[in-house]
Amino acid sequence: MERRVTKAVIAGVFVGGEASRMAGRPKGLLRTSSGATIVDRWREMLQSLGVPMVLVGAHAAYAHLGAPIIEDAPAGVGPLGGLLPLLRAAGQGRALALACDMPFVSCALLERLLDARDAPIVAPRRDGRWEPMCAVYDAARVLPWAEARIQSRRFSLQGLLDDAGAAAIDLSAIECAELRDWDLPQDVEPSDRATEDQVGEPGSGS
Repeated sequence: MERRVTKAVIAGVFVGGEASRMAGRPKGLLRTSSGATIVDRWREMLQSLGVPMVLVGAHAAYAHLGAPIIEDAPAGVGPLGGLLPLLRAAGQGRALALACDMPFVSCALLERLLDARDAPIVAPRRDGRWEPMCAVYDAARVLPWAEARIQSRRFSLQGLLDDAGAAAIDLSAIECAELRDWDLPQDVEPSDRATEDQVGEPGSGS
């Protein structure tokens, strides 16, 4: 199906968190059931959709991937500090923000986000909360809201999506399950726990 929305898109995979609940293991380098890391899985899907990928957040554990990196600016304020420079990099286009710890999201769900009706932000919404790390941002429209929240030290992405007038997409039960993340050691599939030595040394990334 031809994509209805024609604005250029850049995808940012957020890798700059500390992963303290994973004992510092870089979550984007955890291996999925296919054997690919989560970041490599994102890259393969985005390539199939013709969307360029950057890593958001500087982390030495990902240097070997050779992917372009956008550093948080400002640093130390959570995901909003990564979203702001990603929006600036997107210019007049759109930014697709993706968490590095979501190993189940499908190409079909990404296509639904990219093909959704025109809105400042398009994101899933579950149990009354937005999913801002699997969402599409119209950079030029959202950037002033993000800058204002930085200036006022209100760093919540939930608040940003409310302020900017985000539009929700309806989710099937299967799509809700796709949004599960690997936030704790017990979330990780047994295949990855058995091959922990393949994901690199513990670091400070998400």
